[in-house]
Amino acid sequence: MTRDTTDYDLSPIVEELCTHSHALTRTGAFNREAQLLPSRKVLLEVVEGLRGVLFPRYFGESKVSEETLRFHLGATLDHVRPILEEQVEHCLEFVRHDAPDERAECRARAHDVVRELFQRLPAVRAVLATDVQAAFDGDPAATSPDEAIFCYPGITAVTCQRLAHELYKLEVPLLPRMITEYAHTLTGIDIHPGAQIGERFFIDHGTGVVIGETCIIGDNVCLYQGVTLGAKSFPKDENSNPIKGIDRHPIVEDDVTIYGGATILGRVTIGKGSVIGGNVWLTRSIRPRTKVVLPQARGEAFVEGAGI
Repeated sequence: MTRDTTDYDLSPIVEELCTHSHALTRTGAFNREAQLLPSRKVLLEVVEGLRGVLFPRYFGESKVSEETLRFHLGATLDHVRPILEEQVEHCLEFVRHDAPDERAECRARAHDVVRELFQRLPAVRAVLATDVQAAFDGDPAATSPDEAIFCYPGITAVTCQRLAHELYKLEVPLLPRMITEYAHTLTGIDIHPGAQIGERFFIDHGTGVVIGETCIIGDNVCLYQGVTLGAKSFPKDENSNPIKGIDRHPIVEDDVTIYGGATILGRVTIGKGSVIGGNVWLTRSIRPRTKVVLPQARGEAFVEGAGI
């Protein structure tokens, strides 16, 4: 078969693509023209740099001694800081008008945000240490906490979410979601940056786990693969658009275990110390220390203990 090497004019295609691009920007609520948008590629560099700070030697440069650790951490943060500030600035500009005075304000706000994030990193690192220990304690196949850090998708997803959650609390638009979607791509675990998660959080296996924006998860909670903590419905306004920002996802109290494939929907409370069996579908609250299972021979969930 002979390859056709005839030249053809690309200009009509380019023009049509430009037309569609302009139409796309006009469908949004903001003016995108002449704005620099955040870069996913650059953000991933930042995330990996911060993972190297939170888990030095495990990610990034591995040949770091005790004598050079302080220099390494300082140099990494010094490298990441202006890059992250620029990305935060672009995200702030993304939701504002393109006025010069507001650009200066966004730049100053980005500087403050990154400074505050860096100040919170030690606390984030301390909580992640409890997650790593929970993974080691909760999985008999784990040979060491190091294995959990290196290999477990749950630790990767939770690390990204805890970083993103701090930016979410600092009211940075877009960037937190970009970070958690990066983790989603890597691990198959989808945790919204708005979710509030306590200490010693362990996701075993992990693939297919979904945790919604307004979830509140207590301490010492374990989830298995395929668990969904989602919304039951989406209240709508007078124009039939979903109402944003309302509490619509579950509250999971301390010491709860939820096994694979379970689905819990709506603003319900799973009481402290409860166990939710595999493939259970739950849309109501349950009291503390309740066991909900789905027996093989029955088509309905069996509840050991009364519901709320």
